[in-house]
Amino acid sequence: MTEKVFDRETLLDLTVNFIPLGILIFFIGAFALFPSWGVDPLITGLQFTIVGGTAILLVILTYYAGKAISSAENEMDAGHE
Repeated sequence: MTEKVFDRETLLDLTVNFIPLGILIFFIGAFALFPSWGVDPLITGLQFTIVGGTAILLVILTYYAGKAISSAENEMDAGHE
């Protein structure tokens, strides 16, 4: 039987990262649909680079944090047996 990487409790611990990720995705969509400063390639590229890069880094951080939480929980469970 395959073991899940993230169980329910780990996902609950990671919700603190899902909320800011949702906000970043909202702003990426808002910048794409409603360009506030027109369509200047420099400004638009800078906006998407900053917000998109932050979102990508947050996804990577969330994944590794979830793995760390999951492995720490497994070690604690193994220590109690």
